[in-house]
Amino acid sequence: MTYQIIAPTAPKVPIVISVPHCGVAFPDDIKSQYVPELIAQPDDTDWFVDRLYDFAPALGITVIKAHYSRWVIDLNRNPESKPLYNDGRVITALTPTTNFLGESLYIGATPDPAEVQRRLEAYYLPYHQKVNDLLDDLQKDFPHVLLYDAHSIRQVVKTIHSNPFPDLLLGSNDEKSAHAALIKVSLEGLAAGDYSLEHNTLFKGGHITRSFGQPSRKRHALQLERSKTLYMNDAETEYAPKRAEKLKEILKPMFNQLITALGNLD
Repeated sequence: MTYQIIAPTAPKVPIVISVPHCGVAFPDDIKSQYVPELIAQPDDTDWFVDRLYDFAPALGITVIKAHYSRWVIDLNRNPESKPLYNDGRVITALTPTTNFLGESLYIGATPDPAEVQRRLEAYYLPYHQKVNDLLDDLQKDFPHVLLYDAHSIRQVVKTIHSNPFPDLLLGSNDEKSAHAALIKVSLEGLAAGDYSLEHNTLFKGGHITRSFGQPSRKRHALQLERSKTLYMNDAETEYAPKRAEKLKEILKPMFNQLITALGNLD
């Protein structure tokens, strides 16, 4: 299976949390093509983000998370490999050949167009189809639904940005992927902590946010990128429960406020 669904343990609410970059698995038929030392600890992984949202099912939220590494195929890239940004940063491809540090992931040849298409059909499209199906199902019971795309990033990635990233980066595709009321609630909720926060600056939302965020269809999408040090240790190698609990103290009420806001939309 290319993804895992974590079903709500409380009555469903109109929110789906997507975690597309937490996967660390590599299919057996292509695993030998990669540099072993790199895939043993795939550095570009959004480590433990799914664990950070372990409270979501009890709020009635459905969670979908990726099984395979983003180095197999990146679920948050344009399927035609069109760049998300044009500001000079390093942008890894739909099927990455290097990591964010520019290191080659493959021992020999990189995926040719036929292999890229195969992976698109085998791993990428099923995830996106399932997200669409989950939103379809929710819209049978709720007029407005929200897809919340959850990510994390190293505090410093100089190939993307020369300075340390802000703690929290909310993306709404320049306020086109979600109703203004949902953006407002999200920003207010995230600002309740003592974290630095920016909106649509360094990250505006990847392909998932941009493709599923269709307010005209009463489908909304937001992306939250967070520094890994907010919930991991300083070396960004291990989950830090105390730091994670502190972050959850603003995430939980924010989601409760989003549930209310969705119900109040026309």
